[in-house]
Amino acid sequence: MKLYHTSDREIRNPDIHHGRKNADFGWGFYLTPDREFTCRWAGKNAVVNEYELDEQGLLIHRFTRNPEWFQYIFQNRRLKDGLAVDVVLGPIANDTIFDTLGMISSGLLEPETAMRLLLIGPEYTQVAIKTEKAASQLRWTGAERISRISSDEMEKEQKAYQEAFARELERLIG
Repeated sequence: MKLYHTSDREIRNPDIHHGRKNADFGWGFYLTPDREFTCRWAGKNAVVNEYELDEQGLLIHRFTRNPEWFQYIFQNRRLKDGLAVDVVLGPIANDTIFDTLGMISSGLLEPETAMRLLLIGPEYTQVAIKTEKAASQLRWTGAERISRISSDEMEKEQKAYQEAFARELERLIG
């Protein structure tokens, strides 16, 4: 499996213990199989690292946008360990891409409402490397420094998401 990770530098040996602090207990290395996505959302003068993951012998949990995925996200954000797997593959929760002011995972919304809001917008895939075993099977194959020429496409996507989010939120709780 070919995967990409954007950073401000080359990352030849990813550290799975230095993940997102708002989820996954602060561990996990996040990648995507979608090079266009990672380039489009990269910051100025970013480095796109390319990897190959040997899936053989790894326990991989594959999610789709469904209630099981939703439950995993919410348990994870509440620091409840949900899966004992090497790799988690599935949709990125759009509230980690687009700013929703923490509304979706705050616990203030009913679960059904929160899930409806998580389903808004485009679906992008992420691959989370969760164990040392999986990290040892992730091979860095190179990196490229990119300079984003225009952020128009990203800004259009953000605006469309925010408008759809506002409409759905108003419909659901208005």
